[in-house]
Amino acid sequence: MKILLLNDYSGLHATLGKGLKERGHEVTVVSNGNGWRNYPRDISLVRHSSSHLEGIRYLMHVWATLPKLRGYDIVQLINPIFFDVRPERLFPIYRYLRKHNKKVVLGAFGEDSIWARTCMEKKPLRYSDHNIGDEVRTDPASTRLLDVWVGTSHERLTKMIADDCDGIVACLYEYMAVYQPLFPNKTTFIPLPIEMPSEQTSITEKDHPKTRIFIGIDAQRSDYKGTDIMLPAAEKVLERHPDKMELVKAVSVPFAEYQQLMNGSDAILDQLYSYTPSMNSLLAMSKGIIDIGGGEPENYEILHEDELRPIINVLPTAESVEQEVENLIMHPERIPELKRQSVEYVRRHHDYRKVAEQYEAFYASLLR
Repeated sequence: MKILLLNDYSGLHATLGKGLKERGHEVTVVSNGNGWRNYPRDISLVRHSSSHLEGIRYLMHVWATLPKLRGYDIVQLINPIFFDVRPERLFPIYRYLRKHNKKVVLGAFGEDSIWARTCMEKKPLRYSDHNIGDEVRTDPASTRLLDVWVGTSHERLTKMIADDCDGIVACLYEYMAVYQPLFPNKTTFIPLPIEMPSEQTSITEKDHPKTRIFIGIDAQRSDYKGTDIMLPAAEKVLERHPDKMELVKAVSVPFAEYQQLMNGSDAILDQLYSYTPSMNSLLAMSKGIIDIGGGEPENYEILHEDELRPIINVLPTAESVEQEVENLIMHPERIPELKRQSVEYVRRHHDYRKVAEQYEAFYASLLR
């Protein structure tokens, strides 16, 4: 198959593209590298600022590139906003891609209008980026995104693409819970792809006396993803037990540096409002680092995993984070087994080659 992957979140398309190429497919990844993370891609389309002049330059670059984006069997969009321009500019670009390629797949991989409106109104999840129980989140991070995605041209574009596309892939339980009831005949769940470390992770007793906790912070999205709550909670535990705990912070650093800072940690704090581990969490788990974050029962159920329980699940409160971090550092004897299970969990469900095979089967079903 000839496959086009448009834009990227957290290296999802870069990693998937590698897996599909290894399976013999012709794959082109077009992206901006996801900003400072600078993920690899085949065609780079980067908007360097939000200025009007830069917007014109970037849009001209996109249109000049479009003739190269024809003749594909599958075009997969990372999001309804698949280039860094206003939604109004994307309607004709989408129609061009639709006309000149066979099948279009929409990724349910992150924030969009269907996710935001459903979480706000129908509340299918106990908690999410936009609700805690029956209450809609009113913190600035959530309301800022609702202002973008709900009742706007972003929503019109999202609805048009979701209605028109041939298939929708949800990468987490949460997105499946939102999209599948609305689009039952075109939505499928495929886990996130992770490239396992080239050298097999050896789980041994800790070689450092303190339990090392890592937290990666995207300064522009800290409150949205919950690190604004997780970091102070961890710092409180550190204040009480400086002899038992070490806290490593990575703030908006390139992906290679992020990995270096993370290596050697015992646990990662990530994704307060999620039921499931993210790309960053899974990458850490593949290295034998314990995820303190999203590990609700639904996460294991959708994967048909009834044996492994490597994730330390936290509720979206500072108290829950503080309690679980303290429990871990006060019981370091738990760490080797949780690390072993973490590696096996990623190998079993998220290895990029297995995930690429699932995408291959889904794409083939659309083309039949």
